[in-house]
Amino acid sequence: MNSNENDHEACCQPSRRMFLSDFGMGFTGLALGAMFAEDGRLRAEETAVHTQASSPPQLTPHSITPKAKSVVWIFLSGGYSHLETFDPKPALNKYAGKTFDKTPFENPVDSVLHKKRFRSVAAEEINVRDVYPTIYPMQVGWKKRGECGVEVTDWWPYLSQQVDELSFVRNMWTTDNDHAAENQIHTGRHRLDVQEPSIGAWAHYGLGTLNENLPKFVVLGGPTRSDTRLSIDSLYLGPQHAGVPLALDPNNPLPFGKRQASQSFAQQQHEYDLIHQLNSLSAVEYPNDQDLRARIRAYELAFRMQSAVPEAVDMAKETESTTQLYGMDKDSTKAAGEKLLAARRLIERGVRFVQVYPSGYGTWDSHRELKKNHTRLCESVDKPVAGFIADMKQRGLLDDTVVVFCTEFGRTPGLELRGGGKTGRDHHPNGFTIWMAGAGIKKGHVHGETDPLGYHALGEGHYVTDLHATTLHLLGLDNRQLEIPGRKRLDIDHGKVIEDILV
Repeated sequence: MNSNENDHEACCQPSRRMFLSDFGMGFTGLALGAMFAEDGRLRAEETAVHTQASSPPQLTPHSITPKAKSVVWIFLSGGYSHLETFDPKPALNKYAGKTFDKTPFENPVDSVLHKKRFRSVAAEEINVRDVYPTIYPMQVGWKKRGECGVEVTDWWPYLSQQVDELSFVRNMWTTDNDHAAENQIHTGRHRLDVQEPSIGAWAHYGLGTLNENLPKFVVLGGPTRSDTRLSIDSLYLGPQHAGVPLALDPNNPLPFGKRQASQSFAQQQHEYDLIHQLNSLSAVEYPNDQDLRARIRAYELAFRMQSAVPEAVDMAKETESTTQLYGMDKDSTKAAGEKLLAARRLIERGVRFVQVYPSGYGTWDSHRELKKNHTRLCESVDKPVAGFIADMKQRGLLDDTVVVFCTEFGRTPGLELRGGGKTGRDHHPNGFTIWMAGAGIKKGHVHGETDPLGYHALGEGHYVTDLHATTLHLLGLDNRQLEIPGRKRLDIDHGKVIEDILV
């Protein structure tokens, strides 16, 4: 046998890790391989030949002490107004109806921050968004809340009772002024750039599982539509790291996830064993096919999920007082309440990352009738979110869970004038507010600020990947170490940890 044949034979032989995880002995072999992989006992066998996106990251053990085990990421699609929620501005009432240049403040449109951060898809000379000059007054009252004294508007009576558990970041900014920013806050990339995996996918990639019977990354209520799939996607990390959308119907939480009535458990197990053996033969022949390897894992996980997922989303055993706490007894709050209660149940059962969409695509997008829309929308999530925080706290789950509450951008301080508008605000990426709570997060804290008109995030502010870096840091992951051979991430992709909000 010549050297070329020897080389060919060596490169085509499956490693012990591949043999256990992809060939195994039916379900027993797969489970054994998975347990070894989670323990890290097989990672030492990885060589440069087998280094690929489907392999776990080679992180320095204990480089960051984790404060949290899990994340609940609550995203409100459409862009809630930071001004009418968590960053009220008295100057908007004082100078209502005046243009920016008629106030004692610097004209925010002329600020160097505008061109430094703003990136319109439309040519600058025809862009009219973000630069509406006529100041639109606050549409709701506000006052200081809790012992911390943070200003929150009157549309959040229930959440106002929980502000001493929250840490507000008032100087967030992004660069896209349209709804592709929904993907951007999850991926860190503007729509004109090459896309990156989502924050949930990175968490999935970097962490081991806490429950072999459930996905590590679950999505409730999303993605909001087909073109926001990137918000839960894993891209080059491999399909096994993408979010798994679940429905809240315990009889059918996952498409095709229920065994047919005519099929017994034993019959289905034999069927899956045969599929696994056939896929394993292909896996040996095509060891670098990530889609195939992900499909093999998916079959195994799907089999286990058939009983675990329906139980996880079945809220029939929850007490009446608990469901009322989440607002499930009212039509206006039921949808958000169900998703957030399901999120708590999933966290209890070991899911690492739960991404929750309480409302549909663009729901908070109030170009017109902002007062009417935000009154209704704030009511729809206020009690459910407050109930979620209270419930997590009383069960001790906030001690090792990070909660993120965010949107893709804020709303303009100026009145939107397009189409003769008189009652709304347009998209505003230049400054907005998010909040975090739970493990490792300061309580009753406010970090950063926007200018007196609520236009620009002052100082360096925080680009959306700073939120990623902070979340991953609390999980014990250094975003700069989450690298894939052959893939070069930009410095802005890594973000910076928001140290001031950490305990």
